[in-house]
Amino acid sequence: MGRVTERRKVIRIRDGAVSSRADTLVAEEPLEIRLNGKPLAITMRTPGDDFALAAGFLVSEGVLAEQADLQNIVYCAGATADGSNTYNVVDVRTAPGVALPDITLERNVYTTSSCGLCGKASLDAVRTTARWPIADTPPLRIGPGLLAGLPDRLRAAQRVFDRTGGLHAAALFDEHGELLDIREDVGRHNAVDKLVGRALRDGRLPLSRTILLVSGRASFELAQKAVMAGIPVLAAVSAPSSLAVDLAAETGLTLVGFLRGPNMNVYAGEDRIALEAATAQG
Repeated sequence: MGRVTERRKVIRIRDGAVSSRADTLVAEEPLEIRLNGKPLAITMRTPGDDFALAAGFLVSEGVLAEQADLQNIVYCAGATADGSNTYNVVDVRTAPGVALPDITLERNVYTTSSCGLCGKASLDAVRTTARWPIADTPPLRIGPGLLAGLPDRLRAAQRVFDRTGGLHAAALFDEHGELLDIREDVGRHNAVDKLVGRALRDGRLPLSRTILLVSGRASFELAQKAVMAGIPVLAAVSAPSSLAVDLAAETGLTLVGFLRGPNMNVYAGEDRIALEAATAQG
């Protein structure tokens, strides 16, 4: 849609010299997600892959689990008072027979990491709605050396970041380290939703033999999205939150933080990491 970036005037000061120029910024606009015609949530996102974002969001809510659950997604015409289409409102139609749970409480948990609800309620919400228990997935063993090379591959694939410096990214890799998909967005959670939503629409859920790598930190929300998509390994280049670690430990998710070159911290699910190889190298 051509709205990923925008140009704005900026005053540059470099070593005391002042100049004026146009700068490329990442676009940020609200997206309202409706479910079967009823308003559900609003998220601030970078326009693009909106249908995938909406589908992925509903996977994390426990509403969608497979391609057949989704009937269609459309932009809402007449989204403004004058009847014009802003392309900022989407309506997700579920297939007949798809159960719609009461998600008013959980949605507050899932859409913000500072929701104010207690940690136990957050953990219980994910545990009771996850379709694919990660602890029951086939064994997956990943070497530290494979993980060490993923951040550079993520960074090399961030095309919009190179122009703006203002986007988060999320990428899916297979168990051999091959890049499967990457999405960028002003919000890390939106980038993950876009990945998961594309997988749902392509009939690839659960993502039971993949690694999810995110730029920045690993919040509870990102860990929850990984669990709900059946992703067994979540890695982040920065720190995890305490609730993300708790959720990983409870669900069997492998959670890696501070992944920077050969250095990393494994906070949960260390059984999937070939630690003996790292010990031998050390």
